[in-house]
Amino acid sequence: MATSASATILFDGVCNLCNGFVQFVIRHDARGRFRFAALQSELGQALLAAHGQPPTAASPAGPDSVILLEGGQLYSHSTAVLRIARQLDGPWRLAAVGRLLPQRWRDAAYRLVARHRYGWFGRQESCLVPTPELRARFL
Repeated sequence: MATSASATILFDGVCNLCNGFVQFVIRHDARGRFRFAALQSELGQALLAAHGQPPTAASPAGPDSVILLEGGQLYSHSTAVLRIARQLDGPWRLAAVGRLLPQRWRDAAYRLVARHRYGWFGRQESCLVPTPELRARFL
């Protein structure tokens, strides 16, 4: 499903913050390492199932906001975001120093933002539709 030469970012397709994060990654991923799929999509659900994860539930908080599938392994919460940042071009890879903080603290901050993301940043009625130039990067 995902190519071996790339990592796949699964994201909440109706979350404005998550869509902004995807746009940010696209702008700072000149090598085109990352591919993208909405968690709500059939493919997103299939990728989760293929890696032993239950389908994302439609809860008031929504699905997890960002999950990274890389090297056959799923990463979530702050670990996913820091692993993504580490592979971006420019100064963004310095965010990897965030791994020095205890994961418990990082994930608590991540969960706080994730829990409030719809209220703080809003949500869309439908998932992001990529431009023709970016379509190849979306699964």
